[in-house]
Amino acid sequence: MANELVLLHGFTQTGASWEPVRREVGERYRAHAPDLRGHGAASERLPATFDAVIEDVASLVDGLFTLVGYSMGGRIALALALARPERVVRLVLLSASPGLADPHQRETRRHADEALAGEIERSTIESFARRWASQSLFAGQPPEVDRLAHVDRLRNTPAGLAGALRGLGTGVMEPLWNRMADLELAIDLVVGERDEKFRATNERMAEAMPDARLHVIAGAGHAVHLENPKVVARLLLEEQRPAGRRAEAG
Repeated sequence: MANELVLLHGFTQTGASWEPVRREVGERYRAHAPDLRGHGAASERLPATFDAVIEDVASLVDGLFTLVGYSMGGRIALALALARPERVVRLVLLSASPGLADPHQRETRRHADEALAGEIERSTIESFARRWASQSLFAGQPPEVDRLAHVDRLRNTPAGLAGALRGLGTGVMEPLWNRMADLELAIDLVVGERDEKFRATNERMAEAMPDARLHVIAGAGHAVHLENPKVVARLLLEEQRPAGRRAEAG
């Protein structure tokens, strides 16, 4: 199995958010956790589009790699696996989705994302970081997880995050629901027990994919890799199962 591992962070995070997982898998993998366009050290690397980010990620390593993505990074990982299936040997998606299938919902979300991008540009990174963390999506996170997530968000800039939202947000993403059956590799879908919205989405994804296992992490919310990095690492350290051997995992 290829020992190259690529880890894609979520919106407002940076590659540093994967450090707890990287420490756990370091003897098995050579892990790459880049700052995606519009984030961290790549805050000024714009435009941030799916095509551009897919090129960036594909150029990180030569040959095959295991691909992991969380939330926004999961949507990018899914798009990359479909665009470059010959490069990805294993796909692990955390709290991810294939986008919004309904055109009206997608357009509504695009307008909402554009409005939020404008607000981000008029804000400071400190105030926006606190606003983003106050969403119900992150309710119930342990205080230490909240603290580390906030420190990571402060590595960003308002302009970078606004650019990322405009180019990588759910509202502008071409939905991938009708391409789920094209994925000819074993896939692990990971969601937190408390993340009801994404649990429902991932249950639908598991049904639409030819060979997907759904893992529901007890006690965790949306940011599974921050709340329980050891469980995520253990999953990555499992032997890669051959495609075509579908199973369910709890």
